Amino acid sequence: MARHDKAQGGPPAEGANDRQWAQELMSSVRCAAVLFALLLVVDWGTGRLALWRTALWVALAGLLFGVLCPARVTAGEGWLSSRRLLRERRVRTNALVSVRCLDGISQRLLLRDAFGGRVELDPEVLVANPRLWYRLEEDARKSAADGMLLCGGTALRLLSQRVDRETARAVFKASGLE
Repeated sequence: MARHDKAQGGPPAEGANDRQWAQELMSSVRCAAVLFALLLVVDWGTGRLALWRTALWVALAGLLFGVLCPARVTAGEGWLSSRRLLRERRVRTNALVSVRCLDGISQRLLLRDAFGGRVELDPEVLVANPRLWYRLEEDARKSAADGMLLCGGTALRLLSQRVDRETARAVFKASGLE
């Protein structure tokens, strides 16, 4: 494995990853496989099993997998990336200009940097992975201190309180004090 140098602009050798990504990926694979199996069983039970219908069910199961497949979030000193099936988005967290909470069916966190980078991610990923949150918060503080972070202080503060609350709850649960 090649080690990247900071001067080259590559990610540093040590970073934080989403620890639950593999479990979520397997869940999406299982859901797609169960859908495919159920559709095949229904076709077989009705006697309409055909090659073209099987190809259609494979495509439908693949579409479901594509929708359910989680983004792989990683962070290091000065950067955060979110990788989906076809694309990776990266933001320089040490040059953040905006952090916004987007409400809708599911809450999203939108990060923008001074160089046009944009990453949208589920805040639950940061809550469930304190190391990821630590990397983002440390660099966001640097951006705010440098006067680059123009909006998002409130969103970061609320998310920080939520991460602290969940971390404390996990510590109490692990120590048997809950």
